[in-house]
Amino acid sequence: MIDIHIERKTFAARGRAGAHTAIAGLKLRLREHEFVCLVGPSGCGKTTLLNLIAGLDRDFEGHIRFHKTDEPRLGYVFQEPRLLPWRTVRENLMLALPPDVEPALIDEWLEIAGLTPFQHTYPTRLSLGMSRRVALVRAFAVQPDLLLMDEPFVSLDVPTAARMRRLLLDLWRHRPHTVLFVTHDLREALELGDRLVFLTPPPTRIARELPLPPRPRDRDTLERLYRRISEN
Repeated sequence: MIDIHIERKTFAARGRAGAHTAIAGLKLRLREHEFVCLVGPSGCGKTTLLNLIAGLDRDFEGHIRFHKTDEPRLGYVFQEPRLLPWRTVRENLMLALPPDVEPALIDEWLEIAGLTPFQHTYPTRLSLGMSRRVALVRAFAVQPDLLLMDEPFVSLDVPTAARMRRLLLDLWRHRPHTVLFVTHDLREALELGDRLVFLTPPPTRIARELPLPPRPRDRDTLERLYRRISEN
């Protein structure tokens, strides 16, 4: 279990006195190996929330508790791949590998992601979709207690984004982790998540939560879910 309680997160208001409240009264619990999708419009505080959970921003009222460890291992997939351009694909993955994880695991991930032929390629020679594939594998190679994903497939063309979602689910089924995935795309969330969490505009809080039926979900099921949620 991971308990997240953001009582208040504020930022200094630009051009005037006082503070802007970004998040207020948000409570969320994540179960082990659960895939949770955070859904909300642009500017509703999704990235701010991920940064608080990741410890990149500690200036808030509330708490984030990992019940199994005091020193959680986190993976973070950003909107940009953030690969080191002077390192090959394999070297980028090796740099992320924790000391207690066997290096042979890299070969396993490369094979699953279809990256074995590109393992000695430098990131500048890769397409955006391929670079994001490497970034995704790198996050799983960390063996995280919690994997945070901030709209990692944004700006990809439709076929590439669909392939990336399938790869993500393949990696997750192979070695399940707790995942918190941010998106503004409801259809993407319906395809990926075990549970959807809808956020309000700032000050951000949870509007509602929706458990999803077991996978696999065919196209008709996804479309029915989409229409039902959109109408409500």
